[in-house]
Amino acid sequence: MSHLYLIGIGSNQPHPVIGTPNRIIPQAIAALEMDDIDVFAHSATIESRPIGPSLRRFANAAAVVATELDPPALLARLHEIESHFGRVRRGQSWRARVLDLDILLWSGGMWAGSNPGLSIPHPGLRSRGFVLTPAAMIAPDWRDPVSGLNIRHLQSRFNRPKALDQSSHRH
Repeated sequence: MSHLYLIGIGSNQPHPVIGTPNRIIPQAIAALEMDDIDVFAHSATIESRPIGPSLRRFANAAAVVATELDPPALLARLHEIESHFGRVRRGQSWRARVLDLDILLWSGGMWAGSNPGLSIPHPGLRSRGFVLTPAAMIAPDWRDPVSGLNIRHLQSRFNRPKALDQSSHRH
């Protein structure tokens, strides 16, 4: 049975051969296309500010892929692609990286298996504009199984101006 996955793609470190993060993203999308993985759609590349200690700006995109691989097998394949691009996993989050590939959503709904590094939907899905913006370009109606909201609604909520502190409006 074939599954659909929404994959988040990010880069904020140049590759010695490919070049800048903006050039890495299309190469990463091409690398996703394999005998048993079909890329159905991909977003445009956007730029975003880093989270955490990294100082480099990110290039981000998203792709919808179809495969018969289950989530742990697809995650292992994504890690192989990251390694091929030169990513070294050191156990620290938020570091500069040549390529980061994350499973954001899965047509099977939620996944919480024995792999501590795999949780679907991705824990940061609802709180990261750099994930929601490219995802909304290609999968605006895909629903988050936790909130029940689709990507377009999640993006709209994320981009909505934050409410003013009510305590500052005393009469």
